[in-house]
Amino acid sequence: MIGWLDDLMQAAIEWLEYRLIDGVVERSFHVTRTTGTVPGVLWLPSSWSTPRPLILLGHGGSGHKRSSRVVELARWFATHSGLAAVAIDGPCHGDRVSTPLSAAKYQARIAEAGIEVVLDRMAEDWQATVDAIAASGLAAVDRLAYLGMSMGTRFGLPVAVAMGDRIRCLVFGKFGLQQGATMHQGMAAPERVASDARRITAPVLFHVQWHDEIFPRDGQLALFDVLGSKDKQLAGYVGTHAETDPTATALWRDFICRHLAIAS
Repeated sequence: MIGWLDDLMQAAIEWLEYRLIDGVVERSFHVTRTTGTVPGVLWLPSSWSTPRPLILLGHGGSGHKRSSRVVELARWFATHSGLAAVAIDGPCHGDRVSTPLSAAKYQARIAEAGIEVVLDRMAEDWQATVDAIAASGLAAVDRLAYLGMSMGTRFGLPVAVAMGDRIRCLVFGKFGLQQGATMHQGMAAPERVASDARRITAPVLFHVQWHDEIFPRDGQLALFDVLGSKDKQLAGYVGTHAETDPTATALWRDFICRHLAIAS
């Protein structure tokens, strides 16, 4: 039924656990780089055998590649739109560490390594992952989208710059040029964030939680302001950082599907 999948698997990725749930293929993998192993998961519908657009899903802080929102979005895209989706663990998250770290501990580790070094490394990890999946014939390397809130936006900005015109659209939010007092000072890199934002040209949907206590609203609006995209939309919702209205999730999905429209 899905023998074509195994025929396409290449040595660039070490494919691990395989699942088929309600018509969605879920395959975990490792991509090996000189800087370490990149753990990830790929989702795609089992009903097609040609490369399709790929959605990069960035998880938030203290999350991982199988966080509930990531899995729900990936499965929705595969089921309702015939699109592929992929997620990888962020620095000091998921399978990159032996045990889960508190926010204070993973922020301290990132700050110690140097936030800009980690931003560059994460962008390279995403590039290596996308290239390996594309080499396996499972995704259209020139038809990419990125969706990530909070830490997902922090790392998504340099990813978008690195991917260039391969990125067709971006969904960012819950992140800005300012950060609250609870976050490690070494995580701040407003000049770098603004520089990356100015270089982005793909259409952007930017989500703001109006009462965000971690990334103040003014800093989020300032980040939206400097985005270089000619086509950028701002969606604001009442609530704190952790809150997400279901209508917002639907808006994210619709935005991506519209820009990655494919023939049925």
